[in-house]
Amino acid sequence: MPVNLPTELLRSLQGVNGFDEEAFVKVHQSGEQVTSIRVNPFKVSNAKSETSDINSFRVSRFTSHEKIPWTEYGYYLPSRPSFTFDPLFHAGCYYVQEASSMFLEQALKQTVDLKQPLKVLDLCAAPGGKSTHILSLISKESLLVSNEVIRSRANILVDNIVKWGRSNILVTNNDPRDFKRLQNYFDVIVVDAPCSGSGLFRRDPEAIDEWSEQNVALCCQRQQRILADVVPALKNGGVLIYSTCSYSRQEDEDIAGWLISDLKVKSQKLKVKSDWGVNETGESYRFWPDKVKGEGFFIACFRKKDGNDEETYLPKVKQEKFSNLEMEILIKNVNTDGISFLRNREILHAVPEKLIADIILLSSRLRIVDYGTKIGEIIKEKLIPDHALALSAIVSDRTPRIELDYEQAIQYLKKKELNLQAGKKGWNLVAYDGQPLGWINILSNRINNYYPKELRILKDFNT
Repeated sequence: MPVNLPTELLRSLQGVNGFDEEAFVKVHQSGEQVTSIRVNPFKVSNAKSETSDINSFRVSRFTSHEKIPWTEYGYYLPSRPSFTFDPLFHAGCYYVQEASSMFLEQALKQTVDLKQPLKVLDLCAAPGGKSTHILSLISKESLLVSNEVIRSRANILVDNIVKWGRSNILVTNNDPRDFKRLQNYFDVIVVDAPCSGSGLFRRDPEAIDEWSEQNVALCCQRQQRILADVVPALKNGGVLIYSTCSYSRQEDEDIAGWLISDLKVKSQKLKVKSDWGVNETGESYRFWPDKVKGEGFFIACFRKKDGNDEETYLPKVKQEKFSNLEMEILIKNVNTDGISFLRNREILHAVPEKLIADIILLSSRLRIVDYGTKIGEIIKEKLIPDHALALSAIVSDRTPRIELDYEQAIQYLKKKELNLQAGKKGWNLVAYDGQPLGWINILSNRINNYYPKELRILKDFNT
């Protein structure tokens, strides 16, 4: 659908490096849409199918599509399939994400050693694109704190994190100022700041109605407050990555200049290949939709150079001891190598053993929504498994599994009754194309579908 761009926006972009008004207007008027996905490296290699299905976009076929040049895991799709009706989407095998924003991978790879244990904060994380990307890049000894200030959006963030299947994650629901309690704690802070959203006009034309010069000014003030609040939590020598989906100079280069002058950080130059089409402005990077295959995006990296080296004190860990029976049950259901367990209101969570002290510290200073991998609850000497365990990398290899065909998988994802001829009595994983989707409980006279009610598919395929 053609887009009528605000005259004020076009006027404000005159003189901005890389802006070509004729080409910019033309690409918005074209109605062209770009669909891109980023695969989950912890799951995609397990996808077995080599055949296409009219109703299902198979992860194992991604390599036949055009690769996004600045990320190892991203692909352009020739058209937009029905992701809702792809079981592998629900299994967390890939994330539907805008291509330009995947440049975060270059920002991380070129500024920090990703093989080392890192503490990373994704400050404005919902719905989870950048957090799942970070989880794909950092080591398993690293910790990601994924924060969202709006509680309802934090729930969406948890759903997407759970699909990714990692345990070195903590999801929080805090205002940026709350992180002042964690002086010099993080090695990396990613701030994909709330902005006026002009970079998404082509994808979301309704956003045009909300755009104004006054809103740009308000966003600029909000961005400065967010950054001023969170920079104290960055270690001396740590990296700050700032991005927006706005074209406005006030929210982009002006904020970068303010960071350098007022917060005493040093900009970091990245290596960008000329054929990528990314526009360099000093040491910041713009994505114009008439020059790259993606939407409008701005990113810049900084290193903190004016702080003390005193690190946040980690408390001595006094872990709860679990009974022999409880440990026997956990070992039966979880691959426990390098894993420890914490109990929160009878719900058991698995976290990397080396991150226990950090989890306990952060739980005392932040508002926690979720952490690690939720295992479930032990009732009457049996584990009632959580959905997160089904999608995780630590679910036991010995767990009974039932492979579903496509129609059965959709029935399961709709939380409908399943008619299966095979399966052991008790809790079973159900999988599609080798990828777990969730739990069923096989009883003597029926099969209970335990797919989470709030995640179920509500619409019919032909609509």
